[in-house]
Amino acid sequence: MKSLKRQIQKENTRKKIIETAYRIFSEKGFSVATSVIAKEAGVSHGSIFVHFPTLNDLLVCLVSEFGDKMGESLHLLAKKDSIENLLAEHLNVLEEYEAFYFRLISEINLLPNEAKSTFVIIQSKVAFHFSNIMEREIKKGVIKKLPTHMMFNTWIGLVHYYMLNKEFFSRPNESVLHRYKGELLSNYMNLINRESEV
Repeated sequence: MKSLKRQIQKENTRKKIIETAYRIFSEKGFSVATSVIAKEAGVSHGSIFVHFPTLNDLLVCLVSEFGDKMGESLHLLAKKDSIENLLAEHLNVLEEYEAFYFRLISEINLLPNEAKSTFVIIQSKVAFHFSNIMEREIKKGVIKKLPTHMMFNTWIGLVHYYMLNKEFFSRPNESVLHRYKGELLSNYMNLINRESEV
């Protein structure tokens, strides 16, 4: 009974550290000390290192968790759905993690190599699902015949441009993705749809 209670407490502490780390890194960036996270989480500084022996381990955990959510969401759509629905879901997940994702794309060079590699793997998974659906829709004649890697890079570039320049597109503390996701999606679809060809 004691060991079960202790295990539950340990899991709750880990969860609290992860949730707090997401919030703190999202608000202040990746150069924040682990002592700040511990204080905000209401745990001892040593507790962080019980669960995450290094800062790198904590960052990899956070990036991986985001990647798992993205992968699960897109995988469900990838086998049978349209590119428009896949991109809409991509934006939905990014909006859920918007502050953290902003830090990932703006401070990628501050991350340790393992966390950077994890981020690259996430982008590769998104590109894989994107390419599969695009190729299927090109064959059906729904989408223009363009190199899929260029279409993917155009999509990511568009999304990142809005996120990295959010002060030009949205009010302080407003989600730029929430405000513009419909417009981003509809305009991108207009660029790639066969029907828009003259």
